[in-house]
This record gives sequence, C-alpha cells and structure tokens, in this order.
Amino acid sequence: MLRKLYDWVFALARSKHATPALAVVSFTESSFFPIPPDVMLGPMILARPDRAYFYAGVCTVASVLGAMLGYAIGYFLTDVGMMILAWLGKADTFEASKALFQQHGAWVILIKGLTPIPFKLITIASGIFQFNFPLFVALCAVTRGGRFFAEAWVLKRWGPAMLEMVEKRLAMWSIIGLAVIVGAIVAVKML
Repeated sequence: MLRKLYDWVFALARSKHATPALAVVSFTESSFFPIPPDVMLGPMILARPDRAYFYAGVCTVASVLGAMLGYAIGYFLTDVGMMILAWLGKADTFEASKALFQQHGAWVILIKGLTPIPFKLITIASGIFQFNFPLFVALCAVTRGGRFFAEAWVLKRWGPAMLEMVEKRLAMWSIIGLAVIVGAIVAVKML
C-alpha cells in the first residue's frame, strides 16, 4: 500500500498538472486548507531537481497570495476567521495571541512562517488583529520564501541520496514521517 501511494505521489510530481496543483495547495494552505505544500514540493523537487528553485518560487508566490486571502478573512470576515481558528483548536487562545501580536507581531509572523505550524493561523490572526498589511505581506514573502527555497536547496543538493535511502526502507521512513506529523500536531495543540 505504501509503495502505491509513494509511486502515485511521484507520478503526480512528474505530471503536467503538478505545478498548478502545487500553486493551488500553496495558496489554499495559507488561508484555510489543512495540507502543507511541502507534501507536493518535496516529491516534485526530487522528481525534477533541475526545477527546484522554480517550484520554490511558485510555492512562495502562491503562499503569499493565499496569506493575503487569510488576512482578508480575518480582517473582513472576522466571524469566519474565528470559526476557522476554532476548527483548528486555537480560538481559546485568542486573547493571549492578541497580546503576543501587539508586542511581537513581526517576529510571530517570521518565526511561525518557517515552521510546520499551519500558516493560516498566522494569516487569519494578522487580519483579525489588523496587523500592518504592507509589513505583513513583506514578512510573509521573507518567511515563506526562506522556508521553500531552503527546502529546495536541501533537496536539490542531497535529495537523490536521500531518495535512494527512502526507497530502500520505505516502511521505516513512513513510520518516521508519521511520527514527525503526529509530533507536529501535538506541538501545535500545545501552543
């Protein structure tokens, strides 16, 4: 089963629809979609290392545009933004987050944008708290670009060796990946 899923992801990564799909996932993840673009970005870079930085650029631009939508949801549709935050289990930390944003908003955006924490939390909260919009866009471009281009550089440089290792021990790496995902979810719930 894992082999079929693995092969399917790489087939999609090589398909003519891969780049538009990556853009859609990157855009929606920054505003409301739960799946991070790394799920597509990694296999796409491994399938086509020569296009690593192009894919990172697509991810960055689409993510920043999606972040603007997330900001607009928080700013103009605050009730919808609060519903999304509640769905993600973060509505109860609203007041603490507001104080944190008022004191260190730029750092919150920069740091959280580099982590696997769902970026939509930051974009929607930035709109709700009416964070300075031009600064928000600039910070999103820096943090998301930094994350995706760093991922592209690592995978372009060491990806083929990593890919060979993963393919030899797919089950073991799947368990490790699942453990990382569960750990990230637990960490997000604790924040």
